[in-house]
Amino acid sequence: MFDTEDSDRTATEAKAASSPGATPPPPGVQARRRPARRRLFALLGTTVAVAALGYGAWWTLSGSRHVETDNAYVEASSAQITPLVSAAIVRVPVIDTQKVKAGDILVVLDDADARLALAQAEAQLAQTERKVDGYYANDAALAAQTEARVAQIASARSDLERARSEYERRQALARSGAVSGEELSGAKTTLAAAQAALAAAEAQELAAKGARDVNAALIRGAGGASANPEIAQARAKVEQAKLDLGRTIIRAPIDGVVAKNTAQVGQRVQVGAPLMSVVPVETAYVNANFKEVQLRKVKVGQPVELKSDLYGGGVTYHGKVVGLAGGTGAAFSLIPAQNATGNWIKVVQRLPVRIALDPAELKASPLRVGMSMSAKIITGA
Repeated sequence: MFDTEDSDRTATEAKAASSPGATPPPPGVQARRRPARRRLFALLGTTVAVAALGYGAWWTLSGSRHVETDNAYVEASSAQITPLVSAAIVRVPVIDTQKVKAGDILVVLDDADARLALAQAEAQLAQTERKVDGYYANDAALAAQTEARVAQIASARSDLERARSEYERRQALARSGAVSGEELSGAKTTLAAAQAALAAAEAQELAAKGARDVNAALIRGAGGASANPEIAQARAKVEQAKLDLGRTIIRAPIDGVVAKNTAQVGQRVQVGAPLMSVVPVETAYVNANFKEVQLRKVKVGQPVELKSDLYGGGVTYHGKVVGLAGGTGAAFSLIPAQNATGNWIKVVQRLPVRIALDPAELKASPLRVGMSMSAKIITGA
């Protein structure tokens, strides 16, 4: 260190020496200036050396072993609540900011139409079951009818053989004049009638077999009437009607906090229209946007220390890296940058890093989606 008076005197002498027409300071004065300058440069050099050593020690022990950013925000995989049936709202038992559990009622829709549809579907099922039971009853009747047609064919064949025998016998007698022509003509007519009766019986048998085959196709398959396709279709309509009736009560799919509630009593909602969101704040995570030059040593599973702007430095969260995004924010923006243009300017990009939080710490110090965080990833032991 040098004395203040020496410094002032040195400055005064230097000013006087630089003025026009001034005479150089005597050798004694110049000799006194040199030690002061040396002390000044020594102090400056010592300060720079200490700062460099301190920065080097910090970088070696800590700085090179972590990366940090304050461009980090709380996020959560929210559940959007949308109706699966179209109806009017009759009750909304929840409000924004309300905590709900999975299964809690969020919205109640008018179920009058759904109940009528269920009653109609159940009536259609009962009618279809009776119809299919009729198929099975007809199968027995058609089987008996087919057997009767077979018996008729046997009888018609017997009558035909008898008529043919009578005709042939009278035809032989007619040559000798023992039988009149009228009697022979009557035998021939009887033979033709027997042939027609046999053909009719055979046609009726084919018709009976066809009807039975059609009925058999309707009841074909294992499992009896309960497995019939018509009954299965009617039963599916009943199940769909029951499902639609159950969907008139909209329940929370997950635990969380209600947000963006737009449901109003009397409002007629359409399928897929957003009514509210349920945010699972107890399973929230952090997306930290690190510069691409900071990610050389970042790997999945590394520990992370986080602080929230809400609690300040009084609360430290401990998490771990669970994944890196598939692209930067610029790559997935609505209008991505066209870097192939001639006016390209390089900009350091940021990549979102997903960080899981400790559920116990999150429960003790709750966060909300969108809150700002600062994150420090420990990249080295």
